[in-house]
Amino acid sequence: MATETTIHFSVNGTAHTVTTDPKRSLLEVLREDLQLTGTKYGCGEGQCRACTVLIDGESANSCLTDVGDVDKREVLTIEGLAHGDKLDPIQEAMMEEGAFQCGYCTAGMIMGLAGVLKKNPRASEAEVMKEMQHHLCRCCSYVKYRSAIRRVLSPNRKDLK
Repeated sequence: MATETTIHFSVNGTAHTVTTDPKRSLLEVLREDLQLTGTKYGCGEGQCRACTVLIDGESANSCLTDVGDVDKREVLTIEGLAHGDKLDPIQEAMMEEGAFQCGYCTAGMIMGLAGVLKKNPRASEAEVMKEMQHHLCRCCSYVKYRSAIRRVLSPNRKDLK
């Protein structure tokens, strides 16, 4: 039986403390303990990236991340990406392009793109696509996802600069 540990971390700017097995996945804690269900369970092996979140600004597979590894760190989920009542420009572009079919992978794709742009706000399409090629969509909405990515990267999008 694993020993429970108290873990302090921030999710979407709100401090949280959980006492749990530190080997539980971050995904499980987000969904079951914190009721943040926007981050999805896809494969449980880090292959599909439906579970992507940002940890200290870096993209991470929450299904493979032990919750003990986020002690004293900042986690950003899809629920925290919007700015108050205003969607993030990435979310807006996905909506404008209809870049979802069932929507299951959408949160992971959005967070993956957010991670790339957090590291490099002026990332090229090639740099972004290098990251995004790892995100799997079972419905095959890739054309619309790519259109949304191009919209986000458009030089006319002043809200990203």
